[in-house]
Amino acid sequence: MIKRRFLINFPAERSQKPLTYHLIKDFDWRINILRATITEGKEGRLLIEVEAKKQDMERGISFLEEEKVSVNPMEKQLYIDMDKCIHCGACTATCFSEALFLDKETWELTFDKSKCVVCGLCAKACPIGIIKLGF
Repeated sequence: MIKRRFLINFPAERSQKPLTYHLIKDFDWRINILRATITEGKEGRLLIEVEAKKQDMERGISFLEEEKVSVNPMEKQLYIDMDKCIHCGACTATCFSEALFLDKETWELTFDKSKCVVCGLCAKACPIGIIKLGF
């Protein structure tokens, strides 16, 4: 089994098609939806984490591409220069996944990489610019 994150963009005409149902049922994908913007009749976006066998992962991606859905792997990572961090907490206010938080005892910034969805909001919020996104 492999685990990957994808940003899936689909056109308005696909907003009514049960794409995730097919990925789960037909390709044995285990899907965790991290973020979604879906409106009937409009373009939609899903940020998902997928766990599947390699061949099932590839077959599922091919299915989405045949459906005219773009599949973008999320290979970025978040980098924080903790030596320069002032532990102000500004980044924690934007972190909806709760990957960044202030330790309640030390009041120092803590980063749980496993929860990070690499949205980049924290990097924009950091007043001293020590949070970067990279590959």
